[in-house]
Amino acid sequence: MTNKLQITENAKKQIAKLLLKEAKGSYFRVSVEGGGCSGFKYNFSIDKKINKNDLQLYNVLVDSVSHEFIKNSKLDYEENLMSKSFRIINPDAKASCGCGISFSI
Repeated sequence: MTNKLQITENAKKQIAKLLLKEAKGSYFRVSVEGGGCSGFKYNFSIDKKINKNDLQLYNVLVDSVSHEFIKNSKLDYEENLMSKSFRIINPDAKASCGCGISFSI
């Protein structure tokens, strides 16, 4: 599959830390759902199940439908004085909300 989601080193390190606290065989799942103030929203969760249509990158799972929305994007982890969070840098998003969790295509 071309145009895969890129994962920064900061995100890989944080995912590894999170998964150390979870049951063996756990993965970090990135998905896109309808909702949010801009139409779609990113969802991050821990999952133990790999589905048939999942794309696996590093320890990250993305279902095939969600991948279509984020295939040219980058998963990053940011830490500053105000917050610590994963974020998707999506060049295909036409608009996004202030929090960076929801977007429109």
